[in-house]
Amino acid sequence: MLPGIRQFDLTGRAALVTGGSKGLGQAMAAGLASAGADVLLTSRHAEEAEAAARQIAADHGRRAIGIAADVTRPADVEAAVARIIEEFGRIDILLNNAGINIRGPIDELSYEQFRQVQAINTDGVWLCTRAAVPHMKQANYGRIINIASTLGQVGLAYRSPYAASKGAVVQLTRTLALELAPHHITVNAICPGPFLTPMNESIADTEDAKKNVLGATALGRWGRMEEIQGAAIYLASDASSYTTGAMLNVDGGWTAR
Repeated sequence: MLPGIRQFDLTGRAALVTGGSKGLGQAMAAGLASAGADVLLTSRHAEEAEAAARQIAADHGRRAIGIAADVTRPADVEAAVARIIEEFGRIDILLNNAGINIRGPIDELSYEQFRQVQAINTDGVWLCTRAAVPHMKQANYGRIINIASTLGQVGLAYRSPYAASKGAVVQLTRTLALELAPHHITVNAICPGPFLTPMNESIADTEDAKKNVLGATALGRWGRMEEIQGAAIYLASDASSYTTGAMLNVDGGWTAR
């Protein structure tokens, strides 16, 4: 008999989730734990990562550890990977979620703001992947999940730093999928649409959001945190063993228009 739903079981797997202390990162980390994975969460703020990890452990009965790490600092990234190997003996899943968004007209943004977004959203993905890949190659197995965005595929005014960074993540995903396939490491991206995360709370009631977010989604609403979990569990599990280099839109139909 074919394995069916058992393909989604993550028992015995270990996942590193960057930016895992809140928003989509916390939701996805909780989703992975609910499917049986042990998780290590990173945040730039240790107390937030530790609190999120305690909550996930309490809710799902899995080991969860929260640590401080800045994904733009190679030493922090290497330390995070070393910690998951120390704690769990392996790294099966890397979920590159850490990210920021700075909006505005290009002539009102500074170059420093543009670089800040690239450093976290793009450089962070590259650095974390570089640190995790040697361990995955040794195991001849891995699941790398990058959080890109619908704005990595289509444009929207006043988002030039963010769209540029997420377009780069899309291309990193495709390139690394080809590079790492011989080692049985899959590389995919989730492209969230409009979720009401802490990053988006400041614009939730603006006319721009009502027109370009709620008014542009087929479902006519913001996404709920739990609605990102299924995509993460799928891409982290054996159910996605024949999926690599893919962009999975979870956007309420935003890109369908």
